[in-house]
Amino acid sequence: MDLLTVSKTRYTTKAYDATQKIPAEKIARLLEILRLTPSSINIQPWHFFVADNDAAKQRIAKALVGKYAYNAAKVLDASHTILFCTKADIDPQHLDHLLSQDEIQGRFKDANAKQGQKDARAGYVDYYRNEKGDIQRWAENQTFIALGQLLLAAGIEGIDATPMGGFDEQILTEELHLKEKGLIPSVLLTLGYRSQHDFNAELPKSRLSAEEIFTQL
Repeated sequence: MDLLTVSKTRYTTKAYDATQKIPAEKIARLLEILRLTPSSINIQPWHFFVADNDAAKQRIAKALVGKYAYNAAKVLDASHTILFCTKADIDPQHLDHLLSQDEIQGRFKDANAKQGQKDARAGYVDYYRNEKGDIQRWAENQTFIALGQLLLAAGIEGIDATPMGGFDEQILTEELHLKEKGLIPSVLLTLGYRSQHDFNAELPKSRLSAEEIFTQL
């Protein structure tokens, strides 16, 4: 299936068939696509928690209470739920780890190339932390690139998906000890197969017109 067709036909699933499970080889493929997500200066400021069983999904569902209770069934009935987290800060340890991985993968022809990469990354981080004053926002923007990549990948694989920002961040932070891990919860994504009772499946797609959103310079 080509990408334009996927973009026209995928939608946000509102109800899942709890009896259907994504095959192991397909979820492994999706997670590898997620791992390969591009990010600014390859900063990879993320960590993903994957819930693929009832006990794990129940832990996520603890944060879907009160005004967020409408999202609980999606998490509990979907085959898999992924919590996308973002690093609360980009510390020197993360930068050193990235540089080491670059070297292992053979990205430097010599010591000068390695130092150039180190200085470039440090410069960007310094810019967003001290000049822009919004390093967490910049980092979280990269996490949402990962979300977009996985949404399209799921569509190509014939898997339904629902991105969700409606959850109690504090409950998830405490449940998964995110603060101690230096992470903030950014967004949830459920993956699985739609229920025949999903009202959104038959509704037409609604987007603003090209004339409204594009300006040809």
